[in-house]
Amino acid sequence: MTVREEQVSGDKVILCFGDSNTHGTVAMDSVMDRRRFSKNQRWPNVMATELDSGWEVIAEGHPGRTAVFDDPVEGAHKNGLTVLPSLLETHRPIDLVIVLLGTNDTKARFSANAFDIAKALERVVRAINSSDAGPDCRAPRVLLAAPVPVVETGPIAPMFEGAAAKARALGPLLAQAAARCGAGFIDLASVAEVDPTDGVHLSAGSQAAIGRAMAETVRAMFS
Repeated sequence: MTVREEQVSGDKVILCFGDSNTHGTVAMDSVMDRRRFSKNQRWPNVMATELDSGWEVIAEGHPGRTAVFDDPVEGAHKNGLTVLPSLLETHRPIDLVIVLLGTNDTKARFSANAFDIAKALERVVRAINSSDAGPDCRAPRVLLAAPVPVVETGPIAPMFEGAAAKARALGPLLAQAAARCGAGFIDLASVAEVDPTDGVHLSAGSQAAIGRAMAETVRAMFS
């Protein structure tokens, strides 16, 4: 018997695998700020609106998520690679996984340089490539996104000490990683800026700009 997995509806499924900026976290004015943008303001939903019918967009944004690191402060559950297999199985069949991670990996506590962070994200992409979570048990396609570079300012700046230089160096390294893995690539440094309130999270305008840019890139990948 041939195993078949496909969307009966015919919609293409996009899984947005990200961190707090995919979750929709508002720029924090204190370390205990937990505000979140409304659903229609978050970039995955902006993208869904831009793509219109024929697409199902699933937002899996976990604040604090890293590519591969167990967080010694916030917990091992922040490790994206650990949770990835269950998410792929939960939402399959998936046509495209958008990977937007790397910001939290620049935190001082992980002592990782830009090269190591890019290799960590490449490992995430290769895990998706080796899965059978796509249509007809193939691997989903992948779009690897370089995150908007952080700025060391605001109430969480001590957590991101030294992160700005790493973040600025990440884009070209991730472009190379995407090419090696046969993934699509978008560098969000040219699309949006962080909100200076905390130097990490996005304004509503930047969320919208990313959603539009993602939609354009997705359409090009599937044209």
